[in-house]
Amino acid sequence: MKILIVENEIYLAQSIAAKLAEIGHICEVAATVKEAIKDEHYDAVLLSTNINGQDFYPIIEHYNDSIIILLVSYISNDTVSNPLRAGAKDYILKPFMMEELIRKIDHFREFEQIKKENESFKRYLSFSLKGINIENLNTKVKLPLLIKTNYQKYADFFAFEFSKRVKEPFKFYSLSESGAINAIKNEKESQLLYITDFQVLKKSERRLFMETIENKSALVSTTDSLEEEIPINSIEIKSDNKIFDRNDILSIDDYVKYIILNYQNKFPDTALAKKLGISRKSLWEKRKKYEIFKKK
Repeated sequence: MKILIVENEIYLAQSIAAKLAEIGHICEVAATVKEAIKDEHYDAVLLSTNINGQDFYPIIEHYNDSIIILLVSYISNDTVSNPLRAGAKDYILKPFMMEELIRKIDHFREFEQIKKENESFKRYLSFSLKGINIENLNTKVKLPLLIKTNYQKYADFFAFEFSKRVKEPFKFYSLSESGAINAIKNEKESQLLYITDFQVLKKSERRLFMETIENKSALVSTTDSLEEEIPINSIEIKSDNKIFDRNDILSIDDYVKYIILNYQNKFPDTALAKKLGISRKSLWEKRKKYEIFKKK
C-alpha cells in the first residue's frame, strides 16, 4: 500500500515509516497540512490530530477516498469524534504498538477490497439477471423450499431477490460438488442457504439430502421435472422462452450437459444420443464426466 504519514513529530513519523516499509508498504512523510495535500493518491493516511494546532480537516476532505487512521494523544470530540464524523475511518491512541497499527491497516485494506469486490459482483449479477422478473415473489413462504424451473437463472433471480428482501445473505452450495451434503449438514439452522443442482442426485441421495435440510433455512433449485413426491414446500417458476432465446451462447460442454439434464427422462438413451450426434457409449462417458445420474 502507498501510505502518507502526517505527523510533526519527525522521529515518530520516520519510525512508523521504517516499520511499515519492512513489510512492503511505500511510505511518505509530511509534517504540515500544506506538505500533506498533494495531487497524489494514497491507499491510507495516518493523520496526527496534533500537528502544531493546524486545521487538519482539509486533509480528511482531500483524501476522502483513502483509509484515514487518526494518531491521537488523547480522546475527545476534537481529536476523535468530530474527525470520524468528517470521514476518518478509525483512530489509535499514542503511544501504540506497531502491531496494533498494522492490524488496523490490514483490517481496513481487507474491508475496502471486499467492498469493491461486492460492488463488482452486484453489477455483474444485475447484468446477468437483466430482463428477468418474477411477479408476486413471496418472501413469507416456509423454508426449506424447492424451486422447480426450466431455466436456472429464474431460480437464481428468486434466491437473490429473496435474500435481498429478507435482508439475509445466503451461502451457496451446488450439489454437483463433492461433499456438498456434508457441508450443508454442518450449517446452522438459521443460516440462509441457496442450493442448486438437486437434479443430479440419485434417489438414495435425495432422501439423505431431504433429511439434511429438514430444519434448514434453505432454497433448493432443480431444472428437472420431478416425478416423485418431495416432502418440502415447492414452487414452480417457468420461463415461456427457451434458454436459447435469452441471448445466452453456451459452450459445447454446457450445451451437452444442459440437454442431458433436461431431456434424459424424456427420451431413451438411443434417441438422446442420436439427437446429440454421439454414440450411446459417448453419452455414458459424458454422464460420468458431468456426474449426471439418470433417474431409474
